[in-house]
Amino acid sequence: MTRALLALALSALVTAPATAGKFNKKLDVGSAAPTWDALEATDGKKYAFADFKDKDVLVVVFTCNSCVVAEIYEERLIAFAAECNKAGSKVGFVAINVNTGKADALPEMKKRAEKRKFGFTYLYDPSQKTAQSYGAMFTPECFVLNKDRKVVYMGAFDDKPSGGAKAKYVADAVQAALNGKAAPTSETTAAAGCKIVWNKKKNDDDD
Repeated sequence: MTRALLALALSALVTAPATAGKFNKKLDVGSAAPTWDALEATDGKKYAFADFKDKDVLVVVFTCNSCVVAEIYEERLIAFAAECNKAGSKVGFVAINVNTGKADALPEMKKRAEKRKFGFTYLYDPSQKTAQSYGAMFTPECFVLNKDRKVVYMGAFDDKPSGGAKAKYVADAVQAALNGKAAPTSETTAAAGCKIVWNKKKNDDDD
C-alpha cells in the first residue's frame, strides 16, 4: 500500500505542470511561448508563429465572435492593433479564435472582421491546440511575448471591461518589454469573459 501511494504521488509530481502560473495552469511568466503552424486567417492567408519573428514584442489574444465581453473589448483591440501597425513599430498583434460553433466558425469570423474593419490578423484554430498549449481558458485572454518569445504577461487586457480602465496591463507590459524590463503586472485573471467552448472528444460519452 505504501509503495502504491508513493508511486501515485510521484506520478502526480511528474504530470503536474512544473511551470504553471498563479491563474494559468500551463504557463508561467518566463515560460517559452508555444508556437503554432500555419493557421488560416480572415484575410484568406495562413500565418505561423514564425511569421511574426521580425517583431520585438508579440501580443497574442484569444478571442471569439460570440462572447459579449470579447465584443466589448473589440474597439480597444482594434485601437491597440492600429498602434502596433504603425510604420516602424516593433510590436506585433495577432488574435486567435478556437471556438468552433457556427457563430465562431471562419465564415462568420470573416464577416465580423470585414464589418468591424479589423486591422489585425485574426486566426482560426478549430483544433484548439493553441489555446490548450497557452493555457487560455476565457475570451478575451492576452499574452505578451518579448523578443526572446518568453511570456512576460498573461491575463486581461486591462482592469475594467466596462471601460475607463486605470490599469492597462497589456500596454504597460508591451512598453516594459520594449525597454527590456519586467512588466509592472505580470499575471492577472482573464477579463471576466466567456469560457472557451472546448470541442467534445471522440471518446466522450454522449450524455
